[in-house]
Amino acid sequence: MANTELLKLYWSIGAAILERQAEDGWGAKVVDRLADDLRSEFPDMRGLSRRNLHYMRSVAECWPELEPFVQQPAAQLPWTHLLVLIDTLDTRSDREWYAAKAAEGGWSRQVLRLQITRRLRERVGAAPSNFTGQLPAPESDLAQQLTKDPYVFEFLDLDERSLERDVERALMDRLQETLLEFGRGFAFVGRQVHFEVDGDDFYVDLVLFHVEQLRYVVVELKIGRFKPDYAGQLGFYVAVVDDRLRRPTIHAPTVGILLCASRNDAVVRYSLANTTAPMAVANYTDQPSPDPAALHLPEPAELTAILDAPLAGHPGRTLGEALPDDNIDSAGSADLNDRDSAT
Repeated sequence: MANTELLKLYWSIGAAILERQAEDGWGAKVVDRLADDLRSEFPDMRGLSRRNLHYMRSVAECWPELEPFVQQPAAQLPWTHLLVLIDTLDTRSDREWYAAKAAEGGWSRQVLRLQITRRLRERVGAAPSNFTGQLPAPESDLAQQLTKDPYVFEFLDLDERSLERDVERALMDRLQETLLEFGRGFAFVGRQVHFEVDGDDFYVDLVLFHVEQLRYVVVELKIGRFKPDYAGQLGFYVAVVDDRLRRPTIHAPTVGILLCASRNDAVVRYSLANTTAPMAVANYTDQPSPDPAALHLPEPAELTAILDAPLAGHPGRTLGEALPDDNIDSAGSADLNDRDSAT
């Protein structure tokens, strides 16, 4: 309740800034004057830095109406979580998606930033599968949402000498992080789970259970590139787990997820089309997806040319000469610290 009231206050301040700027124009230093007025009126109140006021403005701009904003998952999050959403995401759709996931999963600010960096929204439900053909709707849609592509296990430290048992051991040594990457609702059942089938021994790499969908998820790990016979092996394991562990009156059908280092999508498509067991095939990596913005940074020579460009309206001055000096940057850092301490 206290968090909601604080967000209402911050939203109201942000809305007032937008309204004042619409009336007076951007060059009227509305934020500077308002920051001074608020600090004078409420000297003991924290979070009224110039930088924080700009964030309030951004929140009010992203969610233009107060009551719908209060009912959004974003309003269930601490203020500092909203700052992460504003800083790292460009669209309202993305901000609302990550806000909903953060509220649902009780993510810390660090976890929220990590999932944005790993581009979670783009990866969820992205693994190629045969769920649509092997499971009825809406079971197929639910199962698809259990998958990601790729899975990002940054702690693996993969190289060409890595063995499957090494990767598997690393996943188990960092079980909490492994389950976090698989997603909310996954619980660990066992590693190298043994099944005896008419005198033959079989060992399933990893068995998980999804506590919300009430289904077993069989995970098979391959260190190399996908091969068609991997689908047959995983299909066998899915059938065994479905028969030996699943309770048909309680549990949803068992599904499989095959993790491989790389794949040919056409080969995967043909393999899944010929497999009756519901399964998905996903890549895994120890490297997060690159930020598209980072791929388009200008070269040093381009930056130099930009900074040396004449400043419009100021003959004899360049853009570089007009940039803030170190003192202003230091003040900005102080504002940033104030922002992070705001609650």
